[in-house]
Amino acid sequence: MVLTSVGKMVGLQKKTSGIRNICILAHVDHGKTTLADCLISSNGIISSRLAGKLRYLDSREDEQIRGITMKSSAISLHFVKGDQEYLINLIDSPGHVDFSSEVSTAVRLCDGCIIVVDAVEGVCPQTQAVLRQAWLENIRPVLVINKIDRLIVELKLTPQEAYLHLKNILEQINAVTGTLFTSKVLEERAEKETESESISDTAPGDQIYDWSAGLEDTDDSHLYFSPDHGNVVFASAIDGWGFGIEHFAKLYSQKIGIKPAVLLKTLWGDYYLNTKAKKIMKADQSKGKKPLFVQLVLDNIWSLYEAVMKRDKEKIEKIVTSLGLKIGPRESRHADPKVHLNAICSQWLPISDAVLSMVCNKLPSPLDITAERVEKLMCVGARTFDSLPPETQELKSAFMKCSSEGTAPVIVFVSKMFAVDAKALPQNKPRPLTQEEIAHRRELAKRRHAEKLAAIQGEELSEKPSSENSSEVTGNTGATKGEEQQLTGQLEIMTSKAMKQEADNKESFIAFARVFSGVVQRGQKIFVLGPKYDPAESLHKLSSQCSPTNDQPLVPHMTCCTLENLYLLMGRELEDLEEVPAGNVLGIGGLQDFVLKSATLSTSPACPPFTPLNFEATPIVRVAVEPKHPSDMPQLVRGMKLLNQADPCVQVLIQETGEHVLVTAGEVHLQRCLDDLKERFAKVQISVSAPIIPFRETITRPPKVDMVNEEIGKQQKVAVIHQTKEDQNKIPEGIQVDSDGLVTISTPNKQATLSVRAMPLPEEVTRLLEENSDLIRTMEQLNTSLNEDKKTHEINQKTLDRIKEFKQKLEQNLQGRKWRNAVDQIWSFGPRKCGPNILLYNFEGYKRSVWQCLGNAVKEASKYRDFDNSIVSGFQLATLSGPMCEEPLMGVCFTVEKWEMNKVGEMLSTSSQDSGERDTVEHKQNEDAVVTSSCTDEVCRVNEHQDSSQNVPKSPEKISKHKGDVSLADCYGPFSGQLIATMKEACRYALQAKPQRLMAAMYTCEIMATAEVLGRVYAVLSKREGRVLQEEMKEGTDVFIIKAVLPVAESFGFADEIRKRTSGLASPQLVFSHWEIISSDPFWVPTTEEEYLHFGEKADSENQARKYMNAVRKRKGLYVEEKIVEHAEKQRTLSRNK
Repeated sequence: MVLTSVGKMVGLQKKTSGIRNICILAHVDHGKTTLADCLISSNGIISSRLAGKLRYLDSREDEQIRGITMKSSAISLHFVKGDQEYLINLIDSPGHVDFSSEVSTAVRLCDGCIIVVDAVEGVCPQTQAVLRQAWLENIRPVLVINKIDRLIVELKLTPQEAYLHLKNILEQINAVTGTLFTSKVLEERAEKETESESISDTAPGDQIYDWSAGLEDTDDSHLYFSPDHGNVVFASAIDGWGFGIEHFAKLYSQKIGIKPAVLLKTLWGDYYLNTKAKKIMKADQSKGKKPLFVQLVLDNIWSLYEAVMKRDKEKIEKIVTSLGLKIGPRESRHADPKVHLNAICSQWLPISDAVLSMVCNKLPSPLDITAERVEKLMCVGARTFDSLPPETQELKSAFMKCSSEGTAPVIVFVSKMFAVDAKALPQNKPRPLTQEEIAHRRELAKRRHAEKLAAIQGEELSEKPSSENSSEVTGNTGATKGEEQQLTGQLEIMTSKAMKQEADNKESFIAFARVFSGVVQRGQKIFVLGPKYDPAESLHKLSSQCSPTNDQPLVPHMTCCTLENLYLLMGRELEDLEEVPAGNVLGIGGLQDFVLKSATLSTSPACPPFTPLNFEATPIVRVAVEPKHPSDMPQLVRGMKLLNQADPCVQVLIQETGEHVLVTAGEVHLQRCLDDLKERFAKVQISVSAPIIPFRETITRPPKVDMVNEEIGKQQKVAVIHQTKEDQNKIPEGIQVDSDGLVTISTPNKQATLSVRAMPLPEEVTRLLEENSDLIRTMEQLNTSLNEDKKTHEINQKTLDRIKEFKQKLEQNLQGRKWRNAVDQIWSFGPRKCGPNILLYNFEGYKRSVWQCLGNAVKEASKYRDFDNSIVSGFQLATLSGPMCEEPLMGVCFTVEKWEMNKVGEMLSTSSQDSGERDTVEHKQNEDAVVTSSCTDEVCRVNEHQDSSQNVPKSPEKISKHKGDVSLADCYGPFSGQLIATMKEACRYALQAKPQRLMAAMYTCEIMATAEVLGRVYAVLSKREGRVLQEEMKEGTDVFIIKAVLPVAESFGFADEIRKRTSGLASPQLVFSHWEIISSDPFWVPTTEEEYLHFGEKADSENQARKYMNAVRKRKGLYVEEKIVEHAEKQRTLSRNK
């Protein structure tokens, strides 16, 4: 029976101080959903007997089958503590690494979180990840150590051993928190030092939060977990019990006669009870005694378990009467002792009381939001809070007050959109009938029955033979009329049924959101702010007081919409609401056309979009999907759009090849997306390609030893039967390649010559470029706006400092003779202008730098200025698809060592410069110039056509006259296009002049396994090219933790295979980690005598890099060099050998 009505919940929503928005975070299978079940059962939504078995918040079928949570779902609970009433908005989140994006969406809406840790497994990789996410979002955690029953039943530890084990787990968790805290403090201190240097003349005390002083003064108890602070609960959710030590402190203070405050401090830790003196002693005075926690708490729980498991009836009765509990005969006679245990424990130490009272005491209400968190939410990208417009800064107070007054601006954050079956919406549910309606329906049914009887009697009468023809005719016409009416009635029923079915099949999207300020009302008009919306720009067009209406001027990244429905999220159910005050979590209907995945909603145009959610997992697994029947293509496209909206992490792309590609975070995530696509969104049969594995191409230094570790150049070359690598990459005519890899190539019209060299970048530099891709993108935007002489908003000092620091790091890592001045000569990054490759210029008479946003912009009219973008574009194209298998490049530096332009080329570049200068001076003549240029262009085309028809040989003077210096197009196309193509070719040949390698994406893989299956785990890893980095035994258990790296290409089916081989005793967690060079050369063939002896003439031991390269080339439809017939010399007979 549900104990709390919706009306009661609505009343509680208005008391902001009594609201707690919390989420449950943990590693996979540590018991989050079971804990959520126990908390839900306290509200009577589910039976306490089913808590833990039902997994109420796992509402999807595949979640129930797999036994893991795949989406975050919310439920509102009512909790009474003393005379205070609380509304707890609980969000259960997944623990599987593939769904960590769902954790991010849940964490953003909460003020606090419950971290659940398995008492046997301890801190796992995902536990660390969720702690880090909670830390980044500035939300306060409390800890539940779950599954303590496993220490008793499975590991059979003594209470003393269990105490040490629990202590160890607490230390591990606090160590993780400590590292997060210290790193933050160090960052802040470094920032503070740089700021104090820049503002040394003013008093720095006012502007800077002094961290060093803050550390001593503030109470950091909320940071670390300790039972005596009241932020740790020991529990076993499946058995329905849990306690914080304050429960036992109260209990024993009466029995022993020691103050509860003293007991609270000493119940956890190495304190011992001297029963004679009734004193609590420190550790060093007694030997062989048990600490207080063991003696007063764990011993009792252990003895209860022992009694129930051994079916010791007398002891059980004694325990039950001493605790004053009532156990029904059904539970005490049950065949399974666990049922009996659950009945006793859930009454003695109810887990819901322990956890919810800890939540209410220790976690903040929406009113306690910190200023630091507000500023973090409001500052997108590199902007600081002080650089926001003053109207925006004023909104901070609305956040802090979290006020529900009518005048407060409404600010709502939507963290994700989720799909709900239209039948599940409250407005489509069949509602219970009232007494009047039931009576009315009874009357209708009686009348219908009477009419039927009358009709039957009428038919009987008409069947009697009648002599008059006319009566027959009239009878017939009457019958046909009746039939017609019947038919139309049937048609109407059918159409209405079809419409109903359509409505039922339609997926409705609900926004999962939280109100940060103001009151949200149904039917209210509100602004939807996209992630790129800038309040500074829009405030010029709109007044800050303007309300969201349809006739406002157009502002980029901002639309206006109406909130159609507001819902209270109750797990699997939704309840209609009229209005929701600040501080609450809610569902909003009717936003699917305005919000893609997440958005900020506000009634004030001064509100900035919130910082985007930070996802831990990067989507890396790609598959191409297509419908089985081509006619279903429109449904698939629509279905993929819906899937993209419904999942926060999935990416949906259409590649250049026209394939529809899904990018997901892992195998389980991929499976869920495909199921959703088939059954919910597209509802068509689809065929799925093998996973598309990403690779990168790079070059390395020439190796010093060959494949049999002989020094290169010293062994004797055999008469080469194989083509060597040099012959394979035949270089066409007109391209010169020096011995040191400098490639010289001319444009087709011979007007310009380029010399390009490729070099591998040091690993640290590649990593640095990858980490700072966002910063490089920002630099690119700043440079573009500087080049176009736009008045940009003041470049933020913080961003400039970051750019300077980035430049310094590059200079530190690029040292040595060959990298001299390299950092100042960086022309561009690529691909897409922010990738991990660099283009340098190293020729005279040109200066242009990516660092011009730092203030050293050089504007000069050189002969190269007009065409330098063509060179950069050529470089971008070359880095986007390399020569081996058209995959992007990584860690390559191209240097343009020479760029010569012919006289005609120079003349044209100067003429186009002049025309450019003319254009800037005279705006009005600009249009005329365009017209005339196009006219002259047409004239030249006509003239050229006449020339060619008269077969008159053209002289260069004539061409230049025709062209009129307007464009530099010739039979090879425009000159800028020729430069792009030439640069791309030059880069490709420069790459091929060096030893090429493939780079594979790597997963880090953490496996927990017991000693007996360790060998099988290693076997599976080595079969799949995995590499073990370390293995360590977990203290106090027989479990080993193996850390390994595994190529993404080999990871498909890896988790299933490990589970099969180890009978389910080991399960891996795969997280994308880095890119790694595959050491073997994909083009290698044996050339020396030793290599022949070792590898044989065919070198048929499998070359991993070549295998990967050919697989990618096959998929892309490129030429693959492979033998069709493998063993031509063997005779194949048709008849089987007898």
